[in-house]
Amino acid sequence: MDHDNEQIVARMLHHRGATLQPGEPLGPPIVPASLYHLPGEPKAPHQYGRWTNPTWTVLEETIAVLEEAESVIFPSGMAAIAAVLCSQLRPGDRMLLPADGYYTTRSLAERTLAPMGVSVELCPTAAYDGRDLTGIRLVHVETPSNPGLDICDLGAVASRAKAAGALVVADNTTMTALGQRPLDLGADVVVASDTKALNGHSDVMFGHVASRDAALINAVRDWRKLVGAIPGPFEAWLVHRGLESLELRFERMCRNAGTIAERLAGHRCVRAVRYPGLPGHPGHAVAKRQMDRFGSMVGIELADAASADAFIDRARFVRPATSFGGMQTTAERRARWGDQVAAGYVRLSAGCEPTEALWSDIARVLGTL
Repeated sequence: MDHDNEQIVARMLHHRGATLQPGEPLGPPIVPASLYHLPGEPKAPHQYGRWTNPTWTVLEETIAVLEEAESVIFPSGMAAIAAVLCSQLRPGDRMLLPADGYYTTRSLAERTLAPMGVSVELCPTAAYDGRDLTGIRLVHVETPSNPGLDICDLGAVASRAKAAGALVVADNTTMTALGQRPLDLGADVVVASDTKALNGHSDVMFGHVASRDAALINAVRDWRKLVGAIPGPFEAWLVHRGLESLELRFERMCRNAGTIAERLAGHRCVRAVRYPGLPGHPGHAVAKRQMDRFGSMVGIELADAASADAFIDRARFVRPATSFGGMQTTAERRARWGDQVAAGYVRLSAGCEPTEALWSDIARVLGTL
């Protein structure tokens, strides 16, 4: 894909500045308010803290510039996902989820939506391209899948889903709008955990929903208001701060991941490498068409669980952690959570360390296995 991300980022960085009055701060203020001055008829832009907040508004407008779509923010990625699923699905509906995607989304669907009468169907990400979507109400897509990094053709899936009358929800957490733009490829909704790369500093839980469908985004916003799944103003401020450096961080993260993946391919201690940017990846051709970058996550299969644990434990510049997208490179052995991956599979999330320093450390550790 060839998007003018530089122009999008420039507009995003200067969006708030375009409306500032003399003497106002460049950064948005934190407004910790539950009540607002509300005389007479309730026509003010802010009326009650569960409904809106000035700090939320600044962040939502900024994310909207990045996504080129209206956005609604949430206190976590799962809150964002739940808002879409719960506001759009009804008893008797059928939904399709990736069998190899983020397991908490499956848990939400199977434990909460299925008992309420929603039929939950699973399909491996790589098989989405051939899946019959007849009768499906909502198609949830995650490409690359987490943690296996499989690829499906977003545009083709969206086209077939629309023909079948289905809504397409794309979890774009791993890629952000700078790496892949699902709405441009035909998805109806984007959901993301901004806990990861969009905030990028591993210090806040957050998420957002973006869509160009006004009725859908209004339903998501109403769901947030009624359920009370609201973010705090300080958390919104933190994410706005992180968002301003997203392009710089994401560029370094993707470069680090690509360099590491290329150098690991064929290494004597590595059984397999999963990275969409490698020509040997089964989804590489599709990834080249639909992604602006190949992402910051690399799947590394080592000999066994002990080797995977030793690799993570011995590295100086790799932190053992169960999330990704931060300044520091992190890694974990995903089989410990029950993911259907090899026992020695390591999901490595490249951070912002200097590339050669990071690679030197990884190479050193591999030499000890």
